[in-house]
Amino acid sequence: MVIPGGGQGAVLWLPCRAAGRVRDLPATPSATPPAMWYVSPFGASDGASVVVPGDARIMEQASGSRLRTGLALLLALAALLAPWSPAAATAREPRAGGRTGSAWLPYWGDTDAAYRDALRHASQLHTVSPFWYQATSDTTVAGHEGAGRRSVIDGLHDAGIDVVPTVTETLGAEEMAGLMHDPQRRADHVEALLRIVESRAYDGLYLDYESMAVTRDKEVRARVRTGYSALVEQLCARLHAREAQCVVTVPARVRGSGEAFDYEELGRYADRVRIMGYDLHWSGGEAGPLSARDWYGEFLRYATDTIPRNKIEVAFPGYGWDWVTGVTGHAAHRTWKEAEALREREDAEYLFDERSGTPHFTYRKDGEDHEVWYQDARGVRELMPLLGKYGVRGTGLWALGFEDPETWAALRGE
Repeated sequence: MVIPGGGQGAVLWLPCRAAGRVRDLPATPSATPPAMWYVSPFGASDGASVVVPGDARIMEQASGSRLRTGLALLLALAALLAPWSPAAATAREPRAGGRTGSAWLPYWGDTDAAYRDALRHASQLHTVSPFWYQATSDTTVAGHEGAGRRSVIDGLHDAGIDVVPTVTETLGAEEMAGLMHDPQRRADHVEALLRIVESRAYDGLYLDYESMAVTRDKEVRARVRTGYSALVEQLCARLHAREAQCVVTVPARVRGSGEAFDYEELGRYADRVRIMGYDLHWSGGEAGPLSARDWYGEFLRYATDTIPRNKIEVAFPGYGWDWVTGVTGHAAHRTWKEAEALREREDAEYLFDERSGTPHFTYRKDGEDHEVWYQDARGVRELMPLLGKYGVRGTGLWALGFEDPETWAALRGE
């Protein structure tokens, strides 16, 4: 059990939410009604932290009599709410079944504008994944600035959009392989992830674990692959028991590549698999298009051979990279808005590469030639028919507030 932070106190959060038995608590660690205990969802300067059963910190902050009373009432309430227990449940479909889009909401930049972007396009979005959390150890999942903002969660829910926050990881390949292959460490990590889901009125959890895949060691990569499948299997089972969604992201993969992610296994356990349909060329490599028609055809062919089509989402970029011509690596990130503003400011000609279906332009600054490749609505329109060819309807967007506004029409097939 995790008891959420100030303003959303609860006992047995998920069953109470289902039963309509949630009430607010003051945002102070001293608020201790007999059957409730307030702690913040993360470690804080006042010493508050996530508390789970058996955590000695409860004993440090409660008197013996009050604790005994609280525990007795907790047990009674648990028994009362037993009919609502979702232990045998499967994942709930997104509340907006007719919508086919999802999008990430960044925690940096103009977050309010990104939130308004989601609301403007609510008719297309079944899910928004705020980019709010990162796993920094087996048992620690930290929040970025603004993580868990209730006004955003409530506003998205009011618009009929599910909120499935993103968790990234900071651990490297070898450390993650060790964690995921150790049953106790893996179980501890799953519990840490579940505490995030239970800390707010979230509809599930979205794993975006990419750092672990960065290794040249084939044996470590193979261990990451099998370990991640085991982690996702265990996490998804626990989320489904709470009627919560389990979503994962994977890089676009063609046969013989992307060995750190087992498409077939992940597609078996997760409710949705979001494929990153971008970074064919990336900041650390040579200049070129972020995506291409033939590449889309290759990874869609492989994905639909290994993952049920109704679970696949293809995420489109709302950004690009700005390379210094002839220099490999260290490209600057440009959102569509930034790229277009730069192109107009430099009076650069808009070019469109018909082969890849991608816009680009060049300019000169401080004695250096630059090459910018990005994505816009025209490029998305060029690629959408490939999704239809392979029977994939789900789309994603990285990220809200980055994109060409006409992209939304392109994602509708217009």
